[in-house]
Amino acid sequence: MKLKFDSNLKYQNDAVSAVVNLFEGQNSMLSYFTVTGQLSLDSTVQGVANKLDISPDEDILNNLRDIQSKNQLPPSENLSSSTMDFNIEMETGTGKTYVYLKTIFELNKKYGFTKFIIVVPSLAIKEGVYKSINITKNHFKGLYDNVIYDSFIYDSQKLEQVRNFAVNSNIQIMVINIDAFRRSFTDPSKETSANIIHRPNDKLNGWKPIELIQETNPIVIIDEPQSVANTPKAKEAIESLNPLCTLRYSATHSEIQNLIYRLDAINAYEMNLVKQIEVASFESLDYHNKAYMKLISVDNKKSPITAKIEIDQYKNGNVKRKVCTVKQGDDLTSTKLGNRDIYEGYTVNEIYCGEGNEYVDFTNREETLTIGKVVGDIDDFVVKRQQIRKTIEEHLDKELILTKKGIKVLSLFFIDKVANYRTYDEEGNPQKGPYALMFEEEYNKLSQKQKFSALKDVDIETPVEKIHNGYFSIDKSGKNKGKFKDTKGNTLADDDTYSLIMKDKERLLSFDSPLRFIFSHSALKEGWDNPNVFQICTLNETKSTMKKRQEIGRGLRLCVNQEGDRVHNNDINILTVMANESYEDFAKTLQKEMEQEAGIKFGIIEKYTFSHLRMENKKGEVKTIDKVGSNDIFNFFKEKKYINGKGKILDTLKLDLKNKKVEVPKRYEAISSSIVDIVKRKIGGTIIKPARQKREVKINHKVFSSPDFEKIWNKIKFKTTYEVEFDSDELIDKCSNALKEDLDIKPPKLIYTKAGINVKAEGVVVSEKGRLTVHSEEYEIALPDIVTFLQNETYLTRKTIVDVLIKSGTLEQFKKNPQEYMESSLKIISREMKHMLVDGIKYRKIEDDYYCQNLFKNEELYGYLSEDEKINNLIESDNSVYDYVRYDSNIEKEFAERLEDDENVLVYTKLPGWFKINTPIGKYNPDWAALLEDDGEEKMYFVVETKGNVDPETLRPTEKDKITCGKKHFEAIDKNINFEAVDSYETFKEKA
Repeated sequence: MKLKFDSNLKYQNDAVSAVVNLFEGQNSMLSYFTVTGQLSLDSTVQGVANKLDISPDEDILNNLRDIQSKNQLPPSENLSSSTMDFNIEMETGTGKTYVYLKTIFELNKKYGFTKFIIVVPSLAIKEGVYKSINITKNHFKGLYDNVIYDSFIYDSQKLEQVRNFAVNSNIQIMVINIDAFRRSFTDPSKETSANIIHRPNDKLNGWKPIELIQETNPIVIIDEPQSVANTPKAKEAIESLNPLCTLRYSATHSEIQNLIYRLDAINAYEMNLVKQIEVASFESLDYHNKAYMKLISVDNKKSPITAKIEIDQYKNGNVKRKVCTVKQGDDLTSTKLGNRDIYEGYTVNEIYCGEGNEYVDFTNREETLTIGKVVGDIDDFVVKRQQIRKTIEEHLDKELILTKKGIKVLSLFFIDKVANYRTYDEEGNPQKGPYALMFEEEYNKLSQKQKFSALKDVDIETPVEKIHNGYFSIDKSGKNKGKFKDTKGNTLADDDTYSLIMKDKERLLSFDSPLRFIFSHSALKEGWDNPNVFQICTLNETKSTMKKRQEIGRGLRLCVNQEGDRVHNNDINILTVMANESYEDFAKTLQKEMEQEAGIKFGIIEKYTFSHLRMENKKGEVKTIDKVGSNDIFNFFKEKKYINGKGKILDTLKLDLKNKKVEVPKRYEAISSSIVDIVKRKIGGTIIKPARQKREVKINHKVFSSPDFEKIWNKIKFKTTYEVEFDSDELIDKCSNALKEDLDIKPPKLIYTKAGINVKAEGVVVSEKGRLTVHSEEYEIALPDIVTFLQNETYLTRKTIVDVLIKSGTLEQFKKNPQEYMESSLKIISREMKHMLVDGIKYRKIEDDYYCQNLFKNEELYGYLSEDEKINNLIESDNSVYDYVRYDSNIEKEFAERLEDDENVLVYTKLPGWFKINTPIGKYNPDWAALLEDDGEEKMYFVVETKGNVDPETLRPTEKDKITCGKKHFEAIDKNINFEAVDSYETFKEKA
């Protein structure tokens, strides 16, 4: 099959035009220079160079600003021949290489430029670019009237190519990686240490190859400049090419010179130019029965040396994972750290900070922690097997749909050790590594499932050995000569690897090739991608250290069918990433990388955000408002409290946008709709509360100082103490029966979840699609002392606890998951104890301890008064102790309104948060206090709890118990206080 290319994609043509239009006004012309001794020692030929005949600081600067305005980008302030660097930002997978190749032909067609150098950061990208040049050759010849052009990869052993580059008048495209010309020395005594390109060469009659290149005044295209020109030496090397201009293409620019086109991740996802992403994550659940530890980082910047270790910490009856800072001598069983006996013996011995070999070891334990390595969790190979299995299953599921449409499905596995996929026996013969064996075992199981029987005629019956393969570098010397080896992706040993996988790019897309599952060393993280990669699985020993944007970038391109046509269908173009972390963490990291590397600022308005907008000035000219105008709008928004000083969008702007009331400076009212459109892209759809509708709730002094309020307050203000009585045998019966009925302990599990990821202007948004258990594990483990644990937590006697556990008959479950059993049994026993305590509770009034009425004056309350019911939480009040009543639910709102309107209600108040009643199950804060008049004579004192449902059968046990305690508390204070739990005002009045 042959890939086809669409020359009419608007976003790509816009990117091409952004560069071409920089030179508007340039004449089609070349310059010439004399080259001696190139064909023979006494020959003289003409070299051909690019020539610029327009002014950078006037003509090109004006063109540049027009382009930036059209593409809604901040305008450049100045330009000169030394700053002819231009940035083109294009998200991975949107055809960046195609765009700059087409730009070459357009620049030649319109202006006659012929000399182009493409500088790349790595061997992988070099091979990828050259492959793209080859597979687009017929396409571009068809578009540009069979234009003649030469392309080559710079090779220091083939300097005749450099000579031809200099003297040929046709389009010349040189592809070179930065390492080939980075090393340059002016000291002749050190020239042997410089790259060959910087050394005089006899074949060139003493010319240095770099000197010939400099004479051509090439247009330099930098692919991934953040990796190419990222050091002073690299920048110096680029300048040494003497470029007419430099065009920098990347999805993640580390610095911006003059930005002329932007297609960022948000644009790409919104325009459906790349695959949609879903993340399938694997997380362990309830693995707390071993001493879990993971070394996060070490720090020797100040004394003492410290390390951050993630451990299981016991607190409030539960085990949670937490990152703690430790130093030498710290005991992980201490209360500030793990607080668990399971960490006994784990006292920090040494924290070593040597780069690349960081570790922490312990005084009485053999384990040594290294960065990222997990101890005490689910076996790593169990997780890897499940990742491989789910990748295969996702692959086959997609084949059922896509094979019929002529689309071949590929899956890509990244591994960090070649030995995990391929090993060698004593004779040096290649053997299958653990990942290869896992893959074949799981594939054979899945392929036999009935649901995949429809694939048998296609590829299910292909021998499993032929459907997967690894692309690794080969050791060409030493004792491991001829064997695959681990590399970093930037060595000569990687050349053959990249050459092979690049040359196979189209064949991999064809059904003629049985290969569908590709294993590669993790160094293959940029420069190679394939449009039909639908699954990416990262099989690292710990959580992936690969950048998320690199990881997903290998599969973002829209897929192609067997005719080589790009398929535009969102239901088909979905990339599934198999991650061994939660999808929330994956999404969070992805957004952080986009912010750090791509400069995307989610939910932020910047000072130049509006600078591209155009409006008519006083002279009747339509021009951009530039940075000055944009800064005016920014400062206006800041004064309006629409944004803070850093440009973060505040609730006030969100509300005004929602209500279509966004204000702009009067000077820019003519473009207010354009300003609002930009703001809309920056804001998500959350419910917000407006600052300007915020109200402070103040004392209603008329009510507060009234005799009626003083009467009710003097009734209810007293505090109480309580004592309880219960029968031990009854407690044992209730606790053991509850354990028997409620305990259902499962062994630790590996959970698989899948979530869709959407990149929007307000951030990376995730939505869960499914969750299931893919692995459950039972293993022998030393059982902890549960009796001591429960005794310390409940203060019951050891005999009572032993009787409860034995009588419950649940100890077999203890062996399945000890930590889960301990936590669950503690909750159940504590619950039953509280019920019994409530049943036997007796309150006693404390005459000299009460809540002072003046505490109301210290209360700071705020709420929102709005017509929007989703925002409003205040009603105005005449009869309450406050001028507004703040409510937390619709039933509270209705209750307050009815209290306010009821002529029999003399005074009332929503009881403050500090008005609490002590109970065995925690502090209790009732809702209301009210003084009612009955037939103008008798005063009735009420404390009211409002609930949506007060049926004892439907109330949560804790709610029910607190209401019981509340009733007994007020009975102890004064028999004339009526305590009622009601679900409506009608119910309240009936009881009154």
